[in-house]
Amino acid sequence: MQFSFADHTLDTDRRELRRGTDAIAVEPQVLDLLICLVENRNRVVTKNDLIASVWNGRVVSEATLSSRIYAARKALGDTGQRQRLIRTIQRKGIRFVGDVRAHSEEATAAPGPVALPVEEPREAPARIGPPPDRPVIAVLPFDNLSGDSAQEHLADGISEDIITALSKLRWFAVIARNSSFTYKGRAVHLKQVAEDLGAGYVVEGSVRKMGERLRISAQLNDAHTGSHIWAERYDRDLANAFSEQDEITEAIVAAIEPQVYAAENLRAKRKPPQHLDAWDLVMRALSHYWRVTKQDNLIAQDLLNRAIAIDANCGQALGLLATSHIFGVHMGWEDRTSTAAAERAAVAALEADGEDPWAHHALGCIHLFARRLDDSLAEFELALRLNPNFSLTQCYYCIALAYAGRWQEAEEAVSRAWRLSPRDPMAALYFGAASFAHFVGRNYDKAIKLAREAIHLRSDFVGAHRVLTASAGMAGHRELAAAALAELRRAQPDISLGWITEHLPIRDDADREHYIEAFRRAGLD
Repeated sequence: MQFSFADHTLDTDRRELRRGTDAIAVEPQVLDLLICLVENRNRVVTKNDLIASVWNGRVVSEATLSSRIYAARKALGDTGQRQRLIRTIQRKGIRFVGDVRAHSEEATAAPGPVALPVEEPREAPARIGPPPDRPVIAVLPFDNLSGDSAQEHLADGISEDIITALSKLRWFAVIARNSSFTYKGRAVHLKQVAEDLGAGYVVEGSVRKMGERLRISAQLNDAHTGSHIWAERYDRDLANAFSEQDEITEAIVAAIEPQVYAAENLRAKRKPPQHLDAWDLVMRALSHYWRVTKQDNLIAQDLLNRAIAIDANCGQALGLLATSHIFGVHMGWEDRTSTAAAERAAVAALEADGEDPWAHHALGCIHLFARRLDDSLAEFELALRLNPNFSLTQCYYCIALAYAGRWQEAEEAVSRAWRLSPRDPMAALYFGAASFAHFVGRNYDKAIKLAREAIHLRSDFVGAHRVLTASAGMAGHRELAAAALAELRRAQPDISLGWITEHLPIRDDADREHYIEAFRRAGLD
């Protein structure tokens, strides 16, 4: 049987999905799910229906189900926001809503998944989009101050690349290139840009030739006040400037993102409590999450729950809430029952926006601490495809790789996180991740140095205290190991060999025993 819809053809006999004449690569489970939805397009398909048809009744997590639905939408060019073909019916299930034409060369349809019982279709409720006052950013064309027309393309290229990269962040609205480039070659006041384009933040910059060197300057401005929020310059050899354009763009975008969040948090703090909307609460929560303490993590969760009470489909709040809960479990601040709350929030975040990197980051964290390392790595990789400049995901990707025993790849991942965001508010986490990667690689002195850097930045960072204790124990530094263990017990009173065995998802038995032995040598029982 063949089903045609939009510009796609789904052939259930050949198990092929095509867009026009081009075959689309689809995983077998995703194809089974799509066939099930299309063949039962006259009804709402429940979660239990999908499990019975696609997984033969085997129990699967909500996160796995949501991930496959996301992949099916992506294969069809659909999204969780548009839901042009695959629609989520809140609290009911999924329904294929495209206009389908079925045809077969035989009178009898080819065998396929069993059709599910027919029920009356239900209309999906209106979905709430992203907060209307989320940050709006305009990137003005960079000025070429070189007096060299050859540099004009570089100036324009960097501006266009920044627009493209910022657009992938999902938490921002970015003014299109055609609008922002109308200001090229014009002297214009920031307040005029804000009024013309509705932008709260403006990125501007310049390219200047200095002998055989090129200086690229960039700055982020508050469009309403005219004040500078952030500025940086990048000096490159003239011969290499074009080849390093991607690296410069990455550095600018990675620096801009946390600066906007910090500015939005300050703006939210100036609002009376009764006037805070969902976005304001998310920004305030993010500032607490960055502090990497138990109390701040709890405050962040309270703020995020308040945001979700205002807007149940606020993907930003849901993704950050899931990440916060699973981070609390990993730190030993919350027990494992919080994993279920984290998974519910991550699934809801995916339903709100299946292409939000934060949602996939949250799901990657959940898979990681549920010991589903392959699924975790896949979700982190997807988050990084959606936003290559997501430095926090690079850090967690490092952690997952290290737990999988791939410590050299882990070190490369966290090095990229540092390169993307050298002054990141979560830098303590980056040092902690790198220290664990080096511990797995048996580089104990390097692990000790990095763990100390993490603790210097965040004194109560439990993960760094754990690695410092283990590294000192394995390196035979008895006094340091004893002191580190005392600080670890202060930061995590319930720490024990049993807790480490149960909670840390180290894949290889040899690596797990190596970590346990390190704590034994440090004096932990």
